[in-house]
Amino acid sequence: MAELGLCSRREADEWIARGWVRVNGQVAAMGLQVLPQDRIDVDRAAQGQQQQQVTILMHKPMGYVSGQAEDGHTPAVALVSQRTHWKGDASRTRFSPAQLKGLAPCGRLDIDSVGLLVLTQDGRVARQLIGEDSTVDKEYLVRVEYPTAGGVVAADVQAAFPREGLARLRHGLSLDGQALKPAQVEWQNPEQLRFVLQEGKKRQIRRMCELVGLKVVGLKRIRIGRVTLGSLPVGQWRYLGPGERF
Repeated sequence: MAELGLCSRREADEWIARGWVRVNGQVAAMGLQVLPQDRIDVDRAAQGQQQQQVTILMHKPMGYVSGQAEDGHTPAVALVSQRTHWKGDASRTRFSPAQLKGLAPCGRLDIDSVGLLVLTQDGRVARQLIGEDSTVDKEYLVRVEYPTAGGVVAADVQAAFPREGLARLRHGLSLDGQALKPAQVEWQNPEQLRFVLQEGKKRQIRRMCELVGLKVVGLKRIRIGRVTLGSLPVGQWRYLGPGERF
């Protein structure tokens, strides 16, 4: 069911436990082996439950972790409340505390980084953004410094930074013993790079930059797939609209 994109694995288990799934007309038992030619039907109650699930877009500020609370730092989900709901949200969805249940981040954005963070109750969205086969682009603006010989920081990083370093950022680096996928990396101005990645290893951009001698001093995610941060204020959030797709 998860592979067909009907739901997440956790949802599949819940639906089966509730008797909402039939295989070839028979109520499915947990652990039932299904073959390609078998017919899977899902009760309308499950579809109704899915339609009530929300996906939230947040402009995460510095000082918040994207996932579970750690080392005394507050998780970004703690910012989701009626008070921080952006007044410019064009969706008609009304906030309810029930929407916080099972609301989980889709992808990392470390404590020192800001920008677009997706939180969702919908397993289909999570699979699309962070599943093993995900091909959704994530775009970042990254301010960097380049310490030259003697520890002097270059005034014009773009001019001082070797071209081969930029080529390595695009393709040729490895992290944790694994080669990274090709990335789009280009200069936006003399101190800022634009990264577009299709993966999200822990502190990936910062570690990539370290490998070529750059120091990240600011990192902001501005786009995930076709959804952009836009004018969403720092520390506020909005709902993913019914017509928006990643």
